[in-house]
Amino acid sequence: MGDLAKLADVVDLARSVPSESTQQAVGYPSLFLLVVFGSLVPVVPTGAVVSSAAVVAIHQTAPPLSLLVVFGVASLAAFSGDVMLYWLGRRGVASKNGSRWLERIHDHAAPERLDQAQARLEEHGVAVLVLSRLIPAGRIPVMLACLLARWPLRRFARGAAPAALAWAATYQLIGILGGSLFPEPWEGVAAAVVLTVVISTAPALWRRLRRRTAGDARSEAAG
Repeated sequence: MGDLAKLADVVDLARSVPSESTQQAVGYPSLFLLVVFGSLVPVVPTGAVVSSAAVVAIHQTAPPLSLLVVFGVASLAAFSGDVMLYWLGRRGVASKNGSRWLERIHDHAAPERLDQAQARLEEHGVAVLVLSRLIPAGRIPVMLACLLARWPLRRFARGAAPAALAWAATYQLIGILGGSLFPEPWEGVAAAVVLTVVISTAPALWRRLRRRTAGDARSEAAG
């Protein structure tokens, strides 16, 4: 009976290890690709992706190591995506006919936010890049301001590196919070996704509400 119990334990261990190993082998490259893609095409909720990966990491056998890997992969992917997008944008600035990447960047930057980004960039320099990564929808206007100011790629990269680290740490903390509140990984993932979506959409909704309120006030004053 003792040998059979030991054999059963070995079988259970053999079943569990490949599952987690496979999850990591697929999950980390997927995390990297999704964050890079989301940096190039600003429609993917990359913050939710990082938070979800952090939730999964909490429930693995070695959470500190898994969280460290998630942080490293997310930071590297965010930095790589930002540098690639900036490089493509610089090609658009230098080209006579422009670039579709530059047009995409410009389409995601509201005129008033671009003006604010340019003013802050002139006043604070590279530090604005770090803050722009932490503010929802703040990355693109600041990146476009850097392009219009014709910053060299090396100068932009010096600000993009700490910005990527701060961004990855912030959304990983959101995932850790969500994962620690619920016993099941899927519950933590759902909570992290909802929280990141709320954080990313709340400022835009607030600005829209303010514009509508200001418009109604002007209409009443004119009437």
